[in-house]
Amino acid sequence: MTDYKYKYGHGYKEFSLPEEHVLGELKMKQMPPLENLKAAVLDALYHPIASAPINELVQPGMKIAFICNDSTRVANTHSFMPILVNEMNKLGVKDEDMHIVFALGTHRCMSHEEMVEQVGEDVAKRLKMYNSDCHVQDNFEYFGETEHGTPVWLNKHVCDAELVILTGTVVYHFFSGFGGGRKAVLPGVAAMETVRKNHSLMMSPEAKLGKLHGNPVYDDQVEGVRLFAKEHKMFLFHSILDAQKQFLKVFAGDWYEAHLEACKFVEQVYGVPISEPADVVIASCGGYPKDINIYQLQKTMDNAWCAVKDGGVIIILGECEEGSGSAALEKALEENPSPDAIKAELEKNFVIGAHKAFAITRLMKKAHFILVSALDKELAKKLLFESVDDVDAAMKLAEKYVGKDYKVLLMPQGSLTVPVLKK
Repeated sequence: MTDYKYKYGHGYKEFSLPEEHVLGELKMKQMPPLENLKAAVLDALYHPIASAPINELVQPGMKIAFICNDSTRVANTHSFMPILVNEMNKLGVKDEDMHIVFALGTHRCMSHEEMVEQVGEDVAKRLKMYNSDCHVQDNFEYFGETEHGTPVWLNKHVCDAELVILTGTVVYHFFSGFGGGRKAVLPGVAAMETVRKNHSLMMSPEAKLGKLHGNPVYDDQVEGVRLFAKEHKMFLFHSILDAQKQFLKVFAGDWYEAHLEACKFVEQVYGVPISEPADVVIASCGGYPKDINIYQLQKTMDNAWCAVKDGGVIIILGECEEGSGSAALEKALEENPSPDAIKAELEKNFVIGAHKAFAITRLMKKAHFILVSALDKELAKKLLFESVDDVDAAMKLAEKYVGKDYKVLLMPQGSLTVPVLKK
């Protein structure tokens, strides 16, 4: 037997498996973390990708807006924001001429304490901070409509800036290819109807993990951001982290081109080759906040799905201290308790939150999903999951589907790693 200890909420879950059943443990490519973050940040700012250096873009007295991640996405913003802000000061921009807009998309508003935690106490004391609340329509300005019919409404706190700096990170995304880049703006600081219309394109078979060009969600987001970029200077600063949340590399420059370069790096680091799919996949989201609720945990489901055989079992370790994370998700599954019913309803009337019900249930057509979770058992059942308290109980359930002669792939970094089947 081999012992394992995987992240779960703020702690861990421990379990053991017979060695002969384990095909392997899928982990990110090992790379040395950055030794000097400040030096790397400054080098990226002054030697950017497809852009003039920061000192040619920034002028004394100009107004700058930083778009920053909300609490559901880890970018170590608190580590690099002081460096960025201090550098703007050196270039002649005062603290009172800079502000932060948190890219909530359709997520809940952050408390002041959560904002401080994201950007650090020093920056939080010096710069004004705003939530981009997608529900307050008066807070958004209109920039036109995309070819897909998405009305582009963006938060006025980025519209009144002379330079918008997009901060964040890049990981694989289950229907828009990769996160980061244009997503800081759309959906990050977009109005609800903008997000709803854009995300409705996820119903396309081309809207999938790791695909950018030809993915209608991505193409629509880029077109929407280009409408904004016609009138606004933009600059990207993104960090790539490892599973221990250490900085591996930073990217800066043109909001479009620099993001593409970051995506190539993510493919090298997060993409993990496998020789064959497994009967059973055991995946940890990586603990809090990746497993804060079902809404966030779904990303790990998508990644693990890439490694399982048809008819196999995926066991997800996710505490879900905030439950489902979406009343709309719960309502959608209560009213349409099957994958086909969810799809049919969304094709008629696309609703944010309910779209996660589609994202979850479409995966269930291929594999059985078992949660090791603190989620209420009745709620789990309503969400079409089987839920147990530990991995041993999950494996006993799994054997009912795959028998006792099974092979397992393990994903301790399930929210980050994407299994890629060797051709």
